[in-house]
Amino acid sequence: MTQQPTTLVEQQQQQAKWKSWLQQLLALVGLVLIFLVFTIAAPGTFATKENITTIVFSAVVIGLIALGATLVIITSGIDLSCGTGLAFTGAITTIAIVQWGMPVPLGIVVGLCSGILLGVVNGSMVALMGLPPFIATLSTMMIIGGLALVITDVHPIYYSKDVADQSWFLWMSTGEVIPSVPNAIWVLVLAAVVAYIIANKTIIGRYDVSIGSNAEATALSGVNVKKWIIVIYAIAGFFTALGGIMMCARLGSVQPQTGSGYEMQAIASAVIGGTSLAGGKGSIPGTIIGALIISTINNGLRILSLPQQWQNVVLGLVIIATVFIDQLRTKQAKNA
Repeated sequence: MTQQPTTLVEQQQQQAKWKSWLQQLLALVGLVLIFLVFTIAAPGTFATKENITTIVFSAVVIGLIALGATLVIITSGIDLSCGTGLAFTGAITTIAIVQWGMPVPLGIVVGLCSGILLGVVNGSMVALMGLPPFIATLSTMMIIGGLALVITDVHPIYYSKDVADQSWFLWMSTGEVIPSVPNAIWVLVLAAVVAYIIANKTIIGRYDVSIGSNAEATALSGVNVKKWIIVIYAIAGFFTALGGIMMCARLGSVQPQTGSGYEMQAIASAVIGGTSLAGGKGSIPGTIIGALIISTINNGLRILSLPQQWQNVVLGLVIIATVFIDQLRTKQAKNA
């Protein structure tokens, strides 16, 4: 027999869980409907095994940075630097491996540390300097976007399949431990599991939600809000760096201008999956579904040969609709 909630707090918590599951279900239904629309529009081309693998493969980078964006948005913050952060951390990793000759594991560690440092800088500007997250991360977006161009001298840097270490780096994304399933997909799955544990099973996740719900009350309860904001932004930087590394491994190079626009897709993925821009609410599984939706739309529009400029128009409309729906959810929650 199921035990009924006995207090108002327990009832509210149960209602919040049901709303979260409902939002994820709606996102999943939306993904299925979008998939069906493109299947009908491009019969025999879209719904193939190879193309489905391509869709999931393409969702890896979006999904990885969206995981970090989710944790930040839950604090009622925002991270606009995750797009150019892909290029910056990817450039650091590639320079360490290709030009400095570091072993691949060490080069990856260097790249991940650069992402964590980026997150610490963002978090410090928000928590210690008191800058609005939008302004703080917009500034770092411009700074690291410029630095990515500077350290690469505005030229792509390529990996070589003929060099054993570099070949292994490429295999990390495009290789297949399980036939027909690129390794990058398993990296996303593992990262999602880690992000889920952080968000739902650790003190970081509890403080994340608490800060986003009411930062002042959280501080008055004795929590060092500034410290935990920096920690959360640092974790987001880690996921950004992982996304940058996987992008380089997939492309076989670092393209210093790659990454622009990914921040909007990451934010849209999080919000589609049920993360509220008002803070205090988020879903890691929902974010992955959101990333798949964005990737499916991108893929479907390309298959339909829609010009790039119109693809941007469609994605822009998706983002507008997503934010509008989030605002409606927030108003309903306040009126409830």
